[in-house]
Amino acid sequence: MNTLITGGNRGIGLGFVRHYLSQGHQVWACHRRDKGDLAAIDDASLHLLHWDVSTNDGPQGELPAHIDLLINCAGIYGPGKNGQELDKVSPEIMQEVFNVDCVGPLRVVQQLHRRMARGGVIANLSSKMGSSGDNSSGGTYAYRAAKAGLVIVSKSMAVDLAPAGVHVFTLHPGWVRTDMTHQTGLIDVEDSVRGMASVIERAGDYSPGSFIAFDGQEVPY
Repeated sequence: MNTLITGGNRGIGLGFVRHYLSQGHQVWACHRRDKGDLAAIDDASLHLLHWDVSTNDGPQGELPAHIDLLINCAGIYGPGKNGQELDKVSPEIMQEVFNVDCVGPLRVVQQLHRRMARGGVIANLSSKMGSSGDNSSGGTYAYRAAKAGLVIVSKSMAVDLAPAGVHVFTLHPGWVRTDMTHQTGLIDVEDSVRGMASVIERAGDYSPGSFIAFDGQEVPY
């Protein structure tokens, strides 16, 4: 299978790269500037692409002729929680995070959806912090808004790409120990990726555009 992963140079994206290489996939791993730990992977099935999803430039490198699985994992948190409080968050911060976390996956799918194989899957990584129904603590305006927007974008993609036989849905990876969470999460990258990969394998069990957590539970939106 041909799998393309954005944000593949670190954290959860890198975890997906390692997982699908171990499953025998041909993996196209995208990075923005630094290749990170991708540079240390010696595997003929790994193909590196320079792709900054925050711009309209598109990928630099050779794309696969067809894609069976596309995982939109690239994302940013923005300023720390204190920098996203009601009295501190700025329009510029809102726009920066929204551009990467919501518009970025849209740019990627606009570029690649015609390469998606019939029966292929597009998984967009959001966060439970983008759930209105789960928000009981407020704050974190930029990150919450961008991740909520991505759920809606994913739903529209799911509707629009259904006639092409492409299944689109949104994933919540859990609170994962990564650099983004300053290693304070509740689960390891490997556990999160293993759970989400299991959900991806059962994509047909979920309605198009669903918002599903790594443990298979539907996230209230």
